[in-house]
Amino acid sequence: MRLALLTPLLLMSVGTWPATADEARDAGKYLAGRAAFKANDYGAAVEHFSEALASDPANIALLESTGTAFLSLGDIENAARMLERVRVAGNSSQVASLVLLGKAARDEDWSGFLSGMDSGLSVGPLFDDLARPWALFGAGSMAESLEAFDKVAESENEPVRIFGFYHKALALASAGDFEGAAHILSGEAGMVLRLPRRGIVAYAEVLSQLERNDDALDLIAKSQNSALADPYLEDLRARLEAGETIPFNSGRSARDGLAEVYHSIANALRQEPQRNYTLLYARMATILRPDHTDALLLTAEILEKLDQYDLATEVYDEVPRDDPEFHAAELGRAETLRQSGREDAAIEVLQQLTESHGHLLQVHVALADMLRELDRFEEAKTSYNNAISMIREPVEQHWIIYFTRGIAYERTGHWSQAEADFRKALELKPDQPTVLNYLGYSLLELQTNLEEALALIERAVEQRPEAGHIIDSLGWGLYRLGRYAEAVSHMERAAEHLPIDPIVNDHLGDVYWAVGRHREAEFQWHRALSLITDETDHDDVDPARIRRKLEIGLDAVLAEEGAPPLNVANDDG
Repeated sequence: MRLALLTPLLLMSVGTWPATADEARDAGKYLAGRAAFKANDYGAAVEHFSEALASDPANIALLESTGTAFLSLGDIENAARMLERVRVAGNSSQVASLVLLGKAARDEDWSGFLSGMDSGLSVGPLFDDLARPWALFGAGSMAESLEAFDKVAESENEPVRIFGFYHKALALASAGDFEGAAHILSGEAGMVLRLPRRGIVAYAEVLSQLERNDDALDLIAKSQNSALADPYLEDLRARLEAGETIPFNSGRSARDGLAEVYHSIANALRQEPQRNYTLLYARMATILRPDHTDALLLTAEILEKLDQYDLATEVYDEVPRDDPEFHAAELGRAETLRQSGREDAAIEVLQQLTESHGHLLQVHVALADMLRELDRFEEAKTSYNNAISMIREPVEQHWIIYFTRGIAYERTGHWSQAEADFRKALELKPDQPTVLNYLGYSLLELQTNLEEALALIERAVEQRPEAGHIIDSLGWGLYRLGRYAEAVSHMERAAEHLPIDPIVNDHLGDVYWAVGRHREAEFQWHRALSLITDETDHDDVDPARIRRKLEIGLDAVLAEEGAPPLNVANDDG
């Protein structure tokens, strides 16, 4: 989905601050609000904008910006209060339309919703085309509603057609026409829908209402292509197997339908860089339907990416403990705690989750991954062991678990176990470039099986020819084998891809020294030293060793370490 389809909102209108002396005195509050909004600090933005509005209550740019900040906080009432003033002033505003139409839908004021659209409220082509039929549905005009959905489904743009068919199916099911909904969702209506997980659930509910639980079970089985269990689908599957008739909860009303429109667009935009914009749609989905767990998780995910960890945590906390997606909310909450520096609290959340949801493989993996990322490798091994013990028959998707456990073993000095895990990961996914590179590089560092190490890395480069860290491994492997001249071009290319990586620059220095380019080697070592930070792992690049190389040269350092000299390693006589 392209932003052009949705006609992006102008989130922060520039506006012109009036030029009188009295008004200029308060311009700082406006600028402070803009700065806060740019930093995604919506609470501070609201505070500064509100202070500025006290001096200039008719400033359209201020009203729009303040309303946007309020909605970003999830405050629809104050957002609508600000943006209604924009509409009354006769100004066209997409953010005002987004909020005012959403508030009418929340209040189930469908006549007000439709009259608002007729009087000029417009968010964008896709939203408008989907929202109007839902409003007609809410107003009781079913025939007009279906005709309006059909117009969307006739679009020349395939993604738009998919939205039209899908939302018409939801409307039919909401009205109790499950046969009509199944006709669309099955693809028999002329469009094969690539149903997301939420669509799979809706279709399964429709089939269950038609007393077709077996078909619903087949649908779920075909949709589960991950090695990690989906608790929501597993819960739904168990209820279907027990013969329960599943109620249609995916869209119970026009209000739910509008929530689905907001969520559909937010979900389509989740990978776009304009996260502030996507947040508005996600917030509106949760305002219209507070039990929309997917929208809650998406909202929290966006806030987390905007570095608003406290706001994200608040949203994660809205997912109730008995919700099948509670574990996903807790996993998200743990990550926000870690990102905000509360690492022990994050670990505690995950440890508690292993007690309450210990039957889920992904919970143990998440705890292990976080412990590994925090360099708590001994503890990580235990959690990885717990996770792997749950795997009855390893499949391709499990490669990452064996690989990451291998890292924990390698970092704690248990190479034989680490190597076994790396090779198991490659057994499951033979051409995985990260594993090929990690195993190959580890063998290089251990100075064992050097020919195999180089072969592994060469396979990794074939898979990822532009990956600087893998190119570095190839150059370093050639260096380890004494093929110095061949190593130069690869190390130089690695440095082009990773110009500020201290390891790559240190390696390039060693390679330059090996081919007699001593001045360039010293330059690279100086550069590597300048790039080392407090976060650099000294096991990967040792600043003391680099300084020693600068003092006495690489040959002398190798002699001090008892390593073979370069000319012997080269084995060229």
